[in-house]
Amino acid sequence: MQLVVARIGRAHGIKGEVTVEVRTDEPEQRLGPGAVLQTEPASAGPLTVETGRVHSGRLLLRFVGVKDRTGAEALRNVLLIADVDPAELPAEPDEYYDHQLMDLEVALEDGTVIGRITEISHLPSQDLFIVERPDGTEVMIPFVEEIVAGIDLAEQRCVITPPPGLIDDLAEIASERDAEAGKPAGDGA
Repeated sequence: MQLVVARIGRAHGIKGEVTVEVRTDEPEQRLGPGAVLQTEPASAGPLTVETGRVHSGRLLLRFVGVKDRTGAEALRNVLLIADVDPAELPAEPDEYYDHQLMDLEVALEDGTVIGRITEISHLPSQDLFIVERPDGTEVMIPFVEEIVAGIDLAEQRCVITPPPGLIDDLAEIASERDAEAGKPAGDGA
């Protein structure tokens, strides 16, 4: 199975190094010297990592055959893809690979089904589950401990405890709250 493990950023210096946006929890294993990575677009690769180092908190890589800034700039925005054994599990018990979470049923603690995970968005602050509801609409669920109560891969289920308004129609909740306070809905005063 293939997993995206990084995206190449800007060239760094004049000797062919590039900055890398890491998309794996195991960069030492996936992006270490000697690692051979497929690319998207495929025409850019495969690429073999020659060297890697951290500079000012960013991972810098140099690939075999890329010796100057021009070659490094040509790789900008290329995705790096590693071949991973589908049976392989992350080192930590509360970590998951995207492929393990895709298509999990999402439900409340009381068993009410919300939908299925159709996409995982990796943002700088947190990851988001994009959940398709039975009616075809989507809802975004932050993948944080306070909301995701548990993941059971054997049962193919993700249990959530969302705060009010996360999965409900926000307009209805605001209207109910405003009505209880004796204000017209949408009145910010």
